[in-house]
Amino acid sequence: MTRIDAKFADLKAANKKAFVAYVMAGDPDFDTSLELVKGLPAAGVDVIELGLPFTDPMADGPTIQLAGQRALEAGMTLQRTLDLARAFREEDNTTPIVLMGYYNPIYSRGVETFLKDAKDAGIDGLIVVDLPPEEDSELCIPAQEAGLNFIRLATPTTDDKRLPRVLQNTSGFVYYVSITGITGAAEAEATNVGPEVARIKASTDLPVIVGFGINTPEKAKGIASVADGAVVGSAIVSQIGAGKPVGEVLSFVKSLSDGAHSA
Repeated sequence: MTRIDAKFADLKAANKKAFVAYVMAGDPDFDTSLELVKGLPAAGVDVIELGLPFTDPMADGPTIQLAGQRALEAGMTLQRTLDLARAFREEDNTTPIVLMGYYNPIYSRGVETFLKDAKDAGIDGLIVVDLPPEEDSELCIPAQEAGLNFIRLATPTTDDKRLPRVLQNTSGFVYYVSITGITGAAEAEATNVGPEVARIKASTDLPVIVGFGINTPEKAKGIASVADGAVVGSAIVSQIGAGKPVGEVLSFVKSLSDGAHSA
């Protein structure tokens, strides 16, 4: 059982929805990013999604693209991202960390080396948005054999014919992308999301967590009420991009987590 599996088992036992927060590793710099990540659990974050900076983030809108650029310009690399996770683990051995990004940096490092290093650094799961199920032998299956969850994205265009393939080797949770398009492009609506979550849950026992388009405590509550939890990324990253102090960003995160947890 991974930390992700244990966290969702605990939440289910408590009849509680999950709040997942995304931040870009190294944005705006390593030390500030580490301080922020260390503060997320106390702000009510159940699972941390740690963005892996990459030069060509095709699924991301301007807010997260700029965060990745800031991190890269500050010297962030895959190794430094793992160093950040390892530093977080010195004080917190229970909060799950999902590394979210693209395959190129992992491929460049070598899958076997990467998986060992990620596991050693305290990473619990991977979301690699540009590896479809047809490429499961490339990273997904080796990751699961190494003890890491491989979390797949389902979208509004994932029809009933495609869904079984998407779910086939998914573990940890299913990430439902609530909108068509890039991150930060539109707002999620619970009335649209609810039926889609129900459709996915009819085909899997995994938790279904909804992200993209959630930017207020009220929206987090509404989405969490029709799913197993909510993910917020761009709204948090935009606060970091605006130069808000870490404490202020964490207060905003707390308001979002309170919203999701009240569902």
